[in-house]
Amino acid sequence: MAKDSVSEADRLELRALRQDEWDIWYDTLIRAFGGVAEAAEERELWNSLTEFDRSIGVWDADACVGTAGAFSFRLTVPGGAAVNAAGVTMVSVAATHRRRGVLTSMMRRQLDDVREWGWPLAVLTASEPAIYGRFGYGIGSHQVSAEIDTSRVRLSVPPGTDDVRLRYAAPADVLDACEAVYARRVSRRPGMIARLPGWERLGLLDPENDREGASPIQCVLAERDCEVVGYARFRVKPEWDGNGPSGVVLLRDVQALDPAAEAALWRFLFGIDLTSTVKAWSRPLDEAWQYQVSDIRRCVVRVKDALHVRLVDVGAALEARTYQAPVDVVFEVEDDFCPWNTGRWRLSGDAKGASCGRTTDPADLALSVRELGAAYLGGVSLAALGAAGRVRELRQGALAEASVGFASTVAPWLPHGF
Repeated sequence: MAKDSVSEADRLELRALRQDEWDIWYDTLIRAFGGVAEAAEERELWNSLTEFDRSIGVWDADACVGTAGAFSFRLTVPGGAAVNAAGVTMVSVAATHRRRGVLTSMMRRQLDDVREWGWPLAVLTASEPAIYGRFGYGIGSHQVSAEIDTSRVRLSVPPGTDDVRLRYAAPADVLDACEAVYARRVSRRPGMIARLPGWERLGLLDPENDREGASPIQCVLAERDCEVVGYARFRVKPEWDGNGPSGVVLLRDVQALDPAAEAALWRFLFGIDLTSTVKAWSRPLDEAWQYQVSDIRRCVVRVKDALHVRLVDVGAALEARTYQAPVDVVFEVEDDFCPWNTGRWRLSGDAKGASCGRTTDPADLALSVRELGAAYLGGVSLAALGAAGRVRELRQGALAEASVGFASTVAPWLPHGF
């Protein structure tokens, strides 16, 4: 366990968060992100989700000057297993206390704690991607945003789409049905989070001051044979210009159990009356609508980083997933921040399982734990990292072998932030 003193000279104290300190701690976080107060319902939700025994603060006398927390997640990895992962969150340092080692001390304490819990992974989403690489986090998944001109773009849908029945429903009334769809989706795609009790409320969070003229959240269910097979949550923002209606559909989430149900929901979103644009955020890189649209250029697709992945226990993490092609490779791993990972690891695995342990055999590939984190969910190619100079091939052919084995047939995706 890391020492509880950040710097005795600065009289800064790092300690676990107490429940009666939460408001001060959370206000410190809000100030670091601009100081705009959140709606009461949003604040109450994050208070209820905070795990106090996994949250820490840095204090200068009575003032909180650093915050960091972790959620207890089960993260899907290639092969469909759900693996214990610390969802690192609510990280901030007061502007008055920069360059004193506050962030480094919190990252040190946090990763030591995760190791003590016996969890192989830590994950986060970054306000600024440049921050966390030095602590061993690699960008392991990406997300798509789009602004689709539905007045000019049409969908080509798969057979069976017309057999799906759609109906409006009050979001809160069908929450359990929607969560059941989501739960069935989790094992199908790496990077998804199995939602624990309480997290279902995130999808209904709808502060009025965040709507900016749009409607409250609406929900449409997709059904087949009286079974819910998908849903869409969205807002509609009415707009008019000199040519008539030009409203915008603001998509919150789409989940479906099969291609026809998914296509039926997207076709519905494209066709909502008095609208001409669908704006979507945080969607998978390989989502089917991108290959069904008549003109991808009019969809204004953008890609950005999503989940940053940190292997806390290299051996356990690499054993937890499967590999789409047989792989037998020795990694020379560099990990300055968590030196217990440094050294040689032999990974032997295939689609049925894997083993990974210490070895003295000659290394085939040399890389840092950051690159392993980037490649871990199968969405970032080890070969691409090699071309970038971040993975060194020490045995000819090893890079291609590992790249094929690590790849995922579907892109990893984080469906919501935390």
